[in-house]
Amino acid sequence: MSDTTDNRGEKVRSLRDTIRQVRTAEAERSDVVVELRDAERARLEILAEELRSVFNEVPAEDEQFIFSVAAGTPPRLWIDMTSFVVMARDRRSYRFLKDTRLGRTIILETAKLDDMADTITHYVAERIIERERSMEGDWLIKRVMRDDATRREASSRREEGRRAESREAIADAAMHPAPRRGVDPRLTGWLVAAFLGGILLGAAVLFIYAWIAVG
Repeated sequence: MSDTTDNRGEKVRSLRDTIRQVRTAEAERSDVVVELRDAERARLEILAEELRSVFNEVPAEDEQFIFSVAAGTPPRLWIDMTSFVVMARDRRSYRFLKDTRLGRTIILETAKLDDMADTITHYVAERIIERERSMEGDWLIKRVMRDDATRREASSRREEGRRAESREAIADAAMHPAPRRGVDPRLTGWLVAAFLGGILLGAAVLFIYAWIAVG
């Protein structure tokens, strides 16, 4: 509260005057904050303009980059979803930050515009190469999986074909059994003749033995 004195020299406190003074002080501080924020945004826009040609060379199908100055406290120049540039506490140095699984890390802090622009350009190139490698790896994985599926399908078709042929062969054998082969008549005649010859030979031997024994 503000203090005043009356005719008797005593202090008289005025709440209304004090509120006016506080509001005036806050407005002055707000003006300073706004001016500082505008100054930071202006510096970030200068950096963005320095990188305009780099941003324009990024392939249109690569959507991982943002390249936009966002208003806020503090203002930020977003490079992608995890990296951005803000002004350091001295309001003159650029600070390139990146959010990772291990926390936020400072890639570079410098007051030199060219050094920051070079670092961001190198970072963008690395991210583009990483994306290309990732896409190439995904393509190779899909190609291997597709080839493997094709081989399995071909092997399955061959196995099914062999099973079908086996089933057809079994069914054909059941429907058309092989004819039984009869005994050759000539072989039967030779067997009968050999049997009779053996009997006659045995009888002759017995007759000769008996005749010798009686005589």
